[in-house]
Amino acid sequence: MQNILIIEDDPDLNQTIGYALEKAGYGVFRADSIRKAETIFVREKICLVLLDVNLPDGEGYTFCRWAKAQREVPVIYLTARDLEEDALEGYESGAEDYVTKPFSMKILLKKLDVVLKRLTPAGSQVFQDDHLRMDLEQARLYVDGRECSVTPTEVRMLRLFLSNRGQLLTYEVMLDRLWDSGGQFVDKHALAVNVNRLRQKLEDAEHKYISNVYGLDNALDNWNRNDGFGNCGSGAFVEKLLFA
Repeated sequence: MQNILIIEDDPDLNQTIGYALEKAGYGVFRADSIRKAETIFVREKICLVLLDVNLPDGEGYTFCRWAKAQREVPVIYLTARDLEEDALEGYESGAEDYVTKPFSMKILLKKLDVVLKRLTPAGSQVFQDDHLRMDLEQARLYVDGRECSVTPTEVRMLRLFLSNRGQLLTYEVMLDRLWDSGGQFVDKHALAVNVNRLRQKLEDAEHKYISNVYGLDNALDNWNRNDGFGNCGSGAFVEKLLFA
């Protein structure tokens, strides 16, 4: 789970942002001062900081520079200070973005998603968009902000999909890679059942992540962001998926 530190001295706004982040599947830590924020930052594994500028014991710029000196972490300012020089100082302190109040919670969540995706290393087992969040290192799945249970086989399948985004995977390839290390064999029928069950958990009418390739022998095309249909040889058509 990706942890976000909210540093905001307005208790109502702090709570509102925290609730929205928790619903989206993030871990949330809250502070209302620089002193408290520093304690949390040192103790916890913080992936991103949401930072007010005006705080009771100093300016957010000071905390941003201090945090960046400890380790590289993305910072997004949330502040009522909307002058050009304030925004410039925010960026010069090392922030990824400078958002002025009032702001749209949906847009803020999208900004977080974009920043965290950009900073996520290749091969990461974390994926998130506006509908789905997966942390396969922790075997946690969130759909529309609600945690959804996943079986060990489903976790192995999701890891395989994430490591082969946009690639065509035949059932034979998947069977070979999903052979259970404990000696249990996943057969073709069981694999098909698991794929369908996984789709039911992940997808709705507007979000499609795994698709069959028609005209090929039970192949799957997964984790591709292009919309529409694309030709895949032998007259087969692949339903292009919505994310990568």
